[in-house]
Amino acid sequence: VQLQASGGGLVQAGDSLRVSCEASGGTLSMYSVGWFRQAPGKEREFVSAIFRNGGHTYYADSVKGRFTMSRDNAKVTATLQMNNLKPEDTAVYYCAAARGIILSSIRQPSAYNYWGQGTLVTVSS
Repeated sequence: VQLQASGGGLVQAGDSLRVSCEASGGTLSMYSVGWFRQAPGKEREFVSAIFRNGGHTYYADSVKGRFTMSRDNAKVTATLQMNNLKPEDTAVYYCAAARGIILSSIRQPSAYNYWGQGTLVTVSS
């Protein structure tokens, strides 16, 4: 499966933005899907993920209550709705997918073997 992230841009603090991850060459129905981000000079960090059975969505503490991750019914797109954005949310956002991931690893970038190219989100103060 190939992943394409889109929807990034420049917004002001407090604004909302939605980034999307579209799959091609297959659907995401058998994959766990995650969003990660990487700010300049920092390591890639976990943002959110939906386990492959779709039963629960997981969030980093830093975005809980502000970000919402979802999948569409056809399971070819995963979206990340970001509200009340803060300057510290500025980063390149990557979507990732994996089959066979175990739940305890869902927050680890190394557990994912399919990655999109990333989309830049810049939040000005």
